[in-house]
Amino acid sequence: MAPVRRRGSTATALLTLLLAVAACGPVADRQPGDLRVGYDSRDGDLTVWPARGTLAGDAAVTAAVTGVVRDWRSPADDRVHLPTSGILWSGEVDGAPLVLVAADVPGESASWLLQITAEGGRYAVTRAAEYTDPGYLVYSDVLPVHTATGRRYLTSSRVERLLGPDGRALRNVDGLTEPVDVPACRAVGVTATLKATESLPRGRAADRLLDLGTGTTDPRYPLVRDESGSGKRALKGLDTCALAGEEGPFGSIPRRIGDRDAPRSVPSSWPMTKLAVRTLGEVALGGGEPAELEQLSWETADGTMTAVVYRPSDGGAPLVSAADRSNPLQAYALPVPGQQLAVLSWRATRDSSLSTPPDTPRLVDRPGLVVVPMPTRSETFSLAAPDKTHYRSLSPR
Repeated sequence: MAPVRRRGSTATALLTLLLAVAACGPVADRQPGDLRVGYDSRDGDLTVWPARGTLAGDAAVTAAVTGVVRDWRSPADDRVHLPTSGILWSGEVDGAPLVLVAADVPGESASWLLQITAEGGRYAVTRAAEYTDPGYLVYSDVLPVHTATGRRYLTSSRVERLLGPDGRALRNVDGLTEPVDVPACRAVGVTATLKATESLPRGRAADRLLDLGTGTTDPRYPLVRDESGSGKRALKGLDTCALAGEEGPFGSIPRRIGDRDAPRSVPSSWPMTKLAVRTLGEVALGGGEPAELEQLSWETADGTMTAVVYRPSDGGAPLVSAADRSNPLQAYALPVPGQQLAVLSWRATRDSSLSTPPDTPRLVDRPGLVVVPMPTRSETFSLAAPDKTHYRSLSPR
């Protein structure tokens, strides 16, 4: 992906992508109001997203796709702004037409990757993923494509080489790779090598991304930046479909639009970048076998989120909590076999101390970590720190 990002991402001041007002593309007889074919974003003299695919020059396909995009609505019922959107790829895949559109939705300050296919000559949006970072989609260099034969990736012209999960260089035609064996519910890494350009004079040898799996459902965007590789380590052995569920950390905090939850939109807790994990320590609960307790953290478009991961030492399936927004005192509900637990964690200092309600048994009690049974009614916990006291309430679900 390109180094220009919004909040939560590394910024490179040298990048200048010029988004021209005039439409571009190879279709000489494209009608006024049709989507542009290709996108006039430039990095120095390089066109980042040129028109590509065997149907890029087909005016009838462009007109049909434009009509489909004009009629499409986001989950919040917002329209695509056609003049600032564009067709990134238009061709045939597995014997059928496939068109990929970068759709600008100003009402949500969002951009979407629309997959449009045709059956019986009729075009329709069959996949729609909202770009995780609230920056613009065409600043990316690798885009996920879901096909019947497996995951593919569309790469910008800045990508010199893309390595798949097995470390093998992927073949591509007009920027669209061959099918890649990506599991449904496991995170795997892909790595792009970027050419030397005006914004990246030395190029970039390893632009790392995590694919959260083909089981990721729309409108959730399945690619997460993983610059340091910490995300791949953090998600090792975790079921990403469970992480994405309504009870899982990535899906548990819904997006709010105005004063209402927007359950059809990307959750506020959906990851964007900076996935990492730190060990909270070994715990043995209820006389059972020891387990490793970890704190997972990640950056979203809505701020930093955290969750806890309980990894049994016997190799059993890890358990995860729902997300908690980053706080000085973190509070998690953790379901383990036979009991519901409350996990409280903080950055311990010599002058900090946690207070719990009277008669609350502390199953684990150490600096920075307390585990108690989930209260049967709403209870408040407090962390006394040198600057102020922080309060968190927990109640049974």
